[in-house]
Amino acid sequence: MSAQLHQLALAFSPNVGNVMARNLISYLGSADAVFAASATKLKSVPGIGEVIAQGILQKTGVREAEKELVLLEKKGVELLFSHQPAYPTRMKTLYDAPFMMYQKGPCQLNTPRVVGMVGTRNATDYGRRVTEEIVEGLKPYNVLISSGLAYGIDITAHRACLKFGVPTVGVMASGIDIIYPAVHQKTAQEMLENGALLTEARMGMKPDAMRFPARNRIIAGMSDVTIVVEAATKGGALITAEYANNYNRDVFAVPGNLHSSYSEGCNKIIRENKAQIFTSVETFIESMNWNAATPSRASLKTPEVDMSHFTHEETQIMALLNQHRQMQVDDLSWHSQIPMNKLASLLLNLEFQGFVRTLPGKKYVLA
Repeated sequence: MSAQLHQLALAFSPNVGNVMARNLISYLGSADAVFAASATKLKSVPGIGEVIAQGILQKTGVREAEKELVLLEKKGVELLFSHQPAYPTRMKTLYDAPFMMYQKGPCQLNTPRVVGMVGTRNATDYGRRVTEEIVEGLKPYNVLISSGLAYGIDITAHRACLKFGVPTVGVMASGIDIIYPAVHQKTAQEMLENGALLTEARMGMKPDAMRFPARNRIIAGMSDVTIVVEAATKGGALITAEYANNYNRDVFAVPGNLHSSYSEGCNKIIRENKAQIFTSVETFIESMNWNAATPSRASLKTPEVDMSHFTHEETQIMALLNQHRQMQVDDLSWHSQIPMNKLASLLLNLEFQGFVRTLPGKKYVLA
């Protein structure tokens, strides 16, 4: 059986969630090894008891995965597993990242700049106009824009991307074969030319109340920054902003009319210092340090410094920053396998010596 089949089967196995699936592969080496293991071997993995072990051994997940793969092939849908290069790199170190996701469309999810745009379903003319202005203003900076394909600000952002030729990803709370709301079917289809649809829900699954916050964490997790355009004091947009803050991502909010209930949420998170104020694309670009053109790989040269006095771990950090141009501290920790507390100390030391500098959003670059 293919490795893909066993990976999907692991996701479909009873009582095996995102964290457990990753733990099983980490301890046993591969999804193939998980399904070849005995009950004793399975129960040697922390957190695996008799019930989960028997659920894996009965291979109900394998049978369901076989059916799912047939559907995916018919619909032209790809699977992204968390260990694969095409999976959003920004999400790989997040504790609650999906073990696997479904993608339809040609868009590469690991572009240098990803912006999440969210807001109320009851968008005003002001909110729609500002959303279009932001998308148009961001076009020269080669961004990918993610949103939730919902009514209001979300669909306005997607349609603005289509209008101005900006790639966009619609993150869904349903199976990838069920567009919700159905009236956005045409827009979703048009997005597939230059963008993508993305979900962790299996084929045929309808959206329910619990899936929308789960969808919001993907928007926040795959993005460098989340912009909230309009939001009431409660709703999905502020949930997305909360996830972004928890993931150490940047959050911006567009201030609004003091007398509009759909600006109360934005004004609130600005007041509580949970978001920076968004006043223009120019100041946003400056805050994100995106005003410099993205250099080509050929122009990224190793700094001409004497590396002999660096420790192995410091050399590792320098090499990673040179390779990726800029990295979030979570990504640095994951790629280098240096624990976060030790990495923070090493980065501070390198910053004092003038070799690295900090950018907004806990990102680091070579000085």
